[in-house]
Amino acid sequence: MENTFFIEVYCHQKNHEGERVCGDVFLSRKVTEESRIVTVLSDGMGHGVKANVLATLTATMAINFAIEHKDFTRTAEIIMNTLPVCSERRMSYSTFTIIDIDLDGAVKILQYDNPDALVYRSGQPLNLTWTDIELESEKNKGKKLKISSFYPKKEDRIIFCSDGITQSGLGSKSLPFGWELEGLADFLSKRLESQPSVSATDLASAIVKKAHQNDNYHSKDDTSCAVIYFREPRELLLCTGPPYENGKDADYAASLMNFNGKKILCGATTADIMARELKREIVDSFDFSDPELPPVSYMDGVDLITEGILTLSKVFNILSKYDQRIDLGPGPADQIVKMMLDSDRIKMIIGTRINIAHQDPNIPVELEIRRTVVKRIARKLEEKFLKEVSLEYI
Repeated sequence: MENTFFIEVYCHQKNHEGERVCGDVFLSRKVTEESRIVTVLSDGMGHGVKANVLATLTATMAINFAIEHKDFTRTAEIIMNTLPVCSERRMSYSTFTIIDIDLDGAVKILQYDNPDALVYRSGQPLNLTWTDIELESEKNKGKKLKISSFYPKKEDRIIFCSDGITQSGLGSKSLPFGWELEGLADFLSKRLESQPSVSATDLASAIVKKAHQNDNYHSKDDTSCAVIYFREPRELLLCTGPPYENGKDADYAASLMNFNGKKILCGATTADIMARELKREIVDSFDFSDPELPPVSYMDGVDLITEGILTLSKVFNILSKYDQRIDLGPGPADQIVKMMLDSDRIKMIIGTRINIAHQDPNIPVELEIRRTVVKRIARKLEEKFLKEVSLEYI
């Protein structure tokens, strides 16, 4: 199957009320050399630190074994035999869901005691065929795994969650048996009908928000929902630094104008080159929304213009620390991060002419040259956020 779509992966979580640590753990990894994406959601017994330890151990083993193509039943046996025994309940327990996506083939789903994963195609639920596999070892005899697979199409979505979602509202007048999988499915059908292009990020967040509402805004369990969305990629181009040769300025500007997607220019010299070649005016703003950085500028046909190396260094720092609890502000670096997180395929064109200002020994050591900073940003986007990033030097 030819891969003509981008795969957006996102998990939103809310801790058990009063806990600082979530007892659910979500991991995702791109196996570039095999054109695969593997994700795992694990729910540790109880909540808080103990649950997080169980879930972290489970998720880490599960994702590593899946990447190594270990047999499903062998994976489950190893996980269950490795988990530490709770001193209070004299048992170890952690559920898990593994989604293994072959970008040129099938999606495989393996789950143990988590709510069933749901797949939606064209806004409607896809009926998956599940196979039960019973473990046979003496210690785990009677425990069952569920396995399913399907071939994805563009606009398909996979939704999988911990039981904090399906059991939300349990015991209330409106939901005496909890929200259950049927309630989640109904919510999904209505949301996809009203917002057929809703992102994985927004959909996962909306599901967790609804579950929190079901619990009257007092979460009785760790609550996690992950969404995988196969869709048309959103493109972003970032240009920074002047070309090594002045004669390449026209080609640089042509690359900008021929790009179909969002566009960012980082650096005053870069912006001046584009403005001169394209015969357009740069409009400066005086909104000092970030006291550490100069304000942004604008130009027709470009979505954002910022200062160069200082801004890019801060972009890397934000990406390194970023999680769903961080609210991005209006500053230049925050705006770039927002645009990167909202994009799927990110192309960066890096001018290789050395800026003499950046060779000043009085500048802090962490202020690295442009090429190094951009490489670090690209690696972070690929490894942490599963973005497709390409670098071009000019």
